[in-house]
Amino acid sequence: MTITASDPKLIGLYGSMALIRAFEEEAERQYKAARIGGYCHLSSGQEAATVGTVEALAEEDLLVTGYRCHGFALARGVPAEAVMAELYGRRDGCAHGRGGSMHLLDVSRGYYGGWGIVGGQLPIATGMALSLVRREAPQAVLCELGDGAVNMGAWHESLNLAAVWRLPVVFLVINNLYGMGTSVERASAEPDLFKRAGSYRMTGERVDGDDLEAVIEASSRLLEEARSERRPAVLEAVTYRYRGHSVADAGLAYRTREEIEEHRQVDPLERTRTLLRGHGVSAEEIEAADRDAAATVLRATEFAESNPAPDVDRLATGVYAPGSDAQFERMMPGSPFGERELVFGGGLGR
Repeated sequence: MTITASDPKLIGLYGSMALIRAFEEEAERQYKAARIGGYCHLSSGQEAATVGTVEALAEEDLLVTGYRCHGFALARGVPAEAVMAELYGRRDGCAHGRGGSMHLLDVSRGYYGGWGIVGGQLPIATGMALSLVRREAPQAVLCELGDGAVNMGAWHESLNLAAVWRLPVVFLVINNLYGMGTSVERASAEPDLFKRAGSYRMTGERVDGDDLEAVIEASSRLLEEARSERRPAVLEAVTYRYRGHSVADAGLAYRTREEIEEHRQVDPLERTRTLLRGHGVSAEEIEAADRDAAATVLRATEFAESNPAPDVDRLATGVYAPGSDAQFERMMPGSPFGERELVFGGGLGR
C-alpha cells in the first residue's frame, strides 16, 4: 500500500497527527495540574512515525507498543475520550482506569497494549506472531519499541526466535535519539540500530521518521512481506521528541534548547502541511483539521473530568482467570483468614 501526496487520505492522516499533538499538549497541562497521576510519556514530535506505521497496518493486524503509547492508541482509532479517561484513571478509560498512561489498550482494534517494562513487549509480540503461524492466520504483528530497548536481553532473544521460526513480526524502533537522558551514541556501540537486524539474517531498514510518506512506504512493504512471506524485519524510524523523557523531565539536562529548536525546524506536522499545500490542499482545509483536533481534545478532557472513578470493590476483577481459584488460593485477598472479598477500612474506600 502506498499513499501519495495527492491521495485524499492524506488530509485525514494529517488530522490524526494534529490530534496526537493537541492531545499530548493537553495531557501535559492536566498532568501538571495533578489531574493525571503516575507516569506520563509524551510523543510530541513523533507523529509522522506513529501515524505512518499504524496506517500501514491491516485491520486484522496486531499492534504492541512500549509505554510512550498515547499516539499509537489514537492512530489505531481508540477514541480520544477513552484515552484521556484512562490517563485520568476513570471507569470508561480504554483499560477501565486500571492501566493509566503506560498501559493503554483496545483489543477490539487489535491493539494489545502499551507495556511499562522496557523491552517487556518484545517477547509478547514474538509469541503473538508464533500464534499467528500456528493458526495459519494471514496477519502480521507490529511491535514498537524505543531506541533504549535495543540493549535489553529481550531484544536479542525475540529477534533470534523471530528469525529462526520465520515469524510475521516487524520490530519498529522509534529512535528519538535519547533513551531517557542518554544519547544513542553513548549507549549503543552500533548506533545505526537497524544494522543489528543483520546479526539475525533479518531485513533491517532505516527511514526518516518525520517523513510521513516514507514511513508509510517502508512499513507497508515490510508488513506485507511479514504477512505473505513470514519474513520478520526491523524498521528504524529516526525522529525526535520535543518534550522530556516523561512530563517530570524538563529534557534540558542532557541536550540544549538550540538542539531542540533545530529539530523543530523539520517538525513533521509542518512538513506534512507543506506537502498538502504543494498538492492543492487549501489553508482553510488544514486549519479546519487543526480546529477539529483541538475540539476533539477538549471534548475528551471534559469527558474524563466528569467520568466516575472505577468502583473500589471491582479492584481485583480480572486479576485471576475463571477456574484458577485453587491454583491461586494462597494469593487471594485475605485468604489466610478465609475472606473472599476486598475490605477497606479507615476511610480508604470513601
